[in-house]
Amino acid sequence: MQDARFFQTTRGKIVTALRRRHGASAIDLAAEFGLSTNAVRQQLLFLERDGYVVERSVKRGPTKPTLEYSLTPNADTLFPQRYDLMLNAVLTEVKASFGPGAVAKVFAGLGDRAAARFRARMKAPDAKGRAAELAEILRERGVDADLVELPNGHIELREHNCPFVNTVVEHPEVCSIIHSVLRENVSPETTQVESIATGGDACRFEVKVS
Repeated sequence: MQDARFFQTTRGKIVTALRRRHGASAIDLAAEFGLSTNAVRQQLLFLERDGYVVERSVKRGPTKPTLEYSLTPNADTLFPQRYDLMLNAVLTEVKASFGPGAVAKVFAGLGDRAAARFRARMKAPDAKGRAAELAEILRERGVDADLVELPNGHIELREHNCPFVNTVVEHPEVCSIIHSVLRENVSPETTQVESIATGGDACRFEVKVS
């Protein structure tokens, strides 16, 4: 797993973009990040050399084929690894020994502490600004997160990868951590509308902006 600072570099941003998009050309990525195509190609060459990216020719229309880049299975090692099998085993044992409520209590405490840590870095006066700050903190930690403004005037925080996805299936209490962070630090009126663990493309949280 890479240090969280990797995801703040151009190379790290390319990796997260390719994971979200499942494939893109150097021109696509250059447009997304406001860089020259040559600068992006240089980073892609390094990633390809290290075995994290592969290129293939794709027919997009009547024009000549385009070179698209996508991540190799080896690129998964760049993202946070949380040892889901061990965590599942521990949580199952906690439930068996102390009852289902014990796991909920553990994650309630973890959520409160996470909210307190994040709160120290969030200075914006409104929900939209705090959501943007939270998205930035999540990106620093290797989560591909962004914000989308909705037609109803609200905003949506989206997480395009989840380090706990295999654990959440068996122990949904894990999600209470991000719920606590959002409701305590961004807005109490926050609703999860999609989850990667249940087959969604992203974990999406709608935040009501008053």
